[in-house]
Order: sequence, then C-alpha cells, then structure tokens
Amino acid sequence: MYHPYFRGKQFELITIRETASILAESGFVPIIEPVRESLGGLEKTLRAICDARGKAVVIVNPYHGDHREDGVDITELLRDGFADREDIGVGILLRADMSANDAVALYRRHQAHPISFVHAGFSQARALSEALGTSPVARQVFVEAYCNRLYRRHFAVGERILVRDGFKRQRNRDYPLVELFSDLHITYREEGMDGFGDFLIVGDDYSETGGPAYAVAIHLTYIDPDQDDAMFIYHFVSDRQDTPTDPAGKFAEALAKLIRKWNTGNSKLLETSAIGEFLDLHAKGHFPGLGYLKKLSMKHHIETLADFDFLE
Repeated sequence: MYHPYFRGKQFELITIRETASILAESGFVPIIEPVRESLGGLEKTLRAICDARGKAVVIVNPYHGDHREDGVDITELLRDGFADREDIGVGILLRADMSANDAVALYRRHQAHPISFVHAGFSQARALSEALGTSPVARQVFVEAYCNRLYRRHFAVGERILVRDGFKRQRNRDYPLVELFSDLHITYREEGMDGFGDFLIVGDDYSETGGPAYAVAIHLTYIDPDQDDAMFIYHFVSDRQDTPTDPAGKFAEALAKLIRKWNTGNSKLLETSAIGEFLDLHAKGHFPGLGYLKKLSMKHHIETLADFDFLE
C-alpha cells in the first residue's frame, strides 16, 4: 500500500531499521535508492526488514550518489545475500537517459527477484510496454512529477503505485508554519492505483550535503480529520536565520515552537515515539545533530501513516 522512497544515506537507513516492525506490520514497502559507496548499512537494513518479516525494494541502477555509473555492487549484494528472500525486490529506475532495451536488459538480469519499475523521466513508455507484453511481470511505480495519466496508460496491468512529492523544498527561513502535504493516502484509488508513496519530509531533490544551517527547521506531518483526512506539514523554524552559527541554539528555538504548539492540545499531531523523543530533548536541553532531527521527523511520518485507518 504505502511505499516511502528513501535515498540510502545514513539516517534514512537508520530510520528504516528503527521502524522495520512498524513497516512490516502495516504492509508498508520502502523503496531504497542506495547513494553511498559502502553497502554495509544497506545490508544491515535489509537484514532488519527480513527479521521483521517485512518487504523492501532496492534500486539497482541509482541515478544519484556513488553507484550512479555502475550498480554492480548492489546487484552482487542482492544476489549473494538475499537470493532466497522473495520479500527483497529489485527496483529498476527508469530515467530519461535510459532506453527500453536498457530497461529490458536490467529486468532479465534480475529476474530472480520480484521486479519494480520506477518511472521517473523515462521517455520510451510504449516500447517498454510492448516489450513486457500484457502479463503483470512487474510492479509499476510512477513518480507523479514525471508521469501523467497518458504515460501511465501504457502500464495498466499489475500492481500500480503513485509516488507524490508532498515536500515543497525551500530555504528553511522561507517555510510557512503549516501547509498541505498530500491527500494521496485518501485518493490513490481514485487515481487508478493500488498504493501510494512519497519522499517523506525530505523531498525528491537530492544533495550530498545539507549546507550551512542559517535556520533550523523541524518538519512534522499530521492528518487533519477536519479537512477530509488530508495530510499537512508543520515547519517549526528557528527565530535566528542570518548566520550559520549556533545550530544547537537554533534547534532550541525551533523546538520551543513545537512544544508550545503541542501544549495547546490542538496541534493534531499524533503522539508518536518520535514526538516523545522531541519532548525528551526539550526537557534535557539536548541537541542531537541535524541528521538525527531528520530521522525523528521521518519516523513520525511513518508512524502517523501507520496509525491511519485506511479504508480498503
């Protein structure tokens, strides 16, 4: 049903490991695009998913990061470590620089695993559709920004997932307090889909580093029953935004805004384990680092969707 799309940085992989049981129990299937040369963290993450009896999809031809030119190490990891695990699937990322022949060759090379085609800028939809035929040989994952309805018509057979980027990336100082994130968890069936996905609170834009933190922001999603269960996102931003100094102090400013909103009793934020950690950080006056904050926001997002009552 829900397919969160992760880039395989350290805290993304830690998020998956720490929520492996929740993902498995909820039937959520993370899609992981490995971007770091070392695959030790990925292997550890996939072991955690297997131990929780969950499922995952691993992109074998990443567009970003250290494996962009050659994903052979990812293929070997899946072949040598997870060949007998049907719950660990292969994702083939279809971008503008790929041909239908490239896609079919990758498909044939990885048929020992369940296949997901991830459509994200590919231009030879008709040729690939004709090559695949009418059998549901693979899950079709459509990144909405690249795949209009006309494109998606070429892949009408089998399981279909629509991934929407609900996170509108801006400079931290420019975020409003609250804005719409997505309604796709409600409307995906009306789009003719069997499931949905997103890029959590990170967004589809990729960068190797986050850059200097002129402002520190805490991004937390919530589902609003008064707005037809649409999902919104809070951006709690520090007061100081002019220099990249004192990230710990700026975090305290952003966290104070979160705590004030939480204490009103009408924030509509779900009381997740991640919220509990934010409350604990506030009580201790501790700054755990920006990567850790991102991890907490991602965990909160997953826990919020896991708590939602999807109507099947």
